Amino acid sequence: MQKEAVFTNLIQEHQGLLYKVTSIYTDNKEDQEDLFQEVVFQLWKYFDSFRKHAKITTWMYRVAMNTSITFIKKKKRRPDSVSVAEVFINESDTHNEVFEERLRLLYQHLKHLNTLEKGLIFLLLEGKSYNEIAQITGLSASNVGTKISRVKKKLKTNMTNK
Repeated sequence: MQKEAVFTNLIQEHQGLLYKVTSIYTDNKEDQEDLFQEVVFQLWKYFDSFRKHAKITTWMYRVAMNTSITFIKKKKRRPDSVSVAEVFINESDTHNEVFEERLRLLYQHLKHLNTLEKGLIFLLLEGKSYNEIAQITGLSASNVGTKISRVKKKLKTNMTNK
C-alpha cells in the first residue's frame, strides 16, 4: 500500500502540471479528461521503472507529453472525431481584460502549431530551461533552442498579421 500512497500523493501534488499538458493537446473538456486519465494510467504503469536519474517532474512531463502525442495520433485515425471546442481559460476577477484577451489569442495560435512545437512552447511557458526541455523531449539543448526560436518567430508572424 505504500507505493499506492506515494503515487497518489505525487499525482495530487502535480495534477496541475498534468492538466496543463493535457489542455495543450486537446480541444475539448471530454478529451482532456480522457487524456488525463490515460496519462495517470501510464504514469502508474511505469512508476516502478522511474530510476531517479532526472527530477520526478521531468519524468512526468515526458510521460504526459508522449502519451498526449500518442493520443493525438490515435484520435486522428478515427474518422468520426471532430474537434469543435476551443480551449477554455478559467476566468478570474483578478486578471485584467487585456491580459485575458492576449492569453486567449496565444492559446488560439498555439492550437495551430504542430505537436512538437506545442510541447516546446508549453514547456518554455512553464519556465523550463533549454536543458530541462531537452531532457523531457529527448532533443539536444541546441536543437531545442533552434526549434523554439523558429516557433517564436512563427507565432509572432501569425499573431501580428491577424
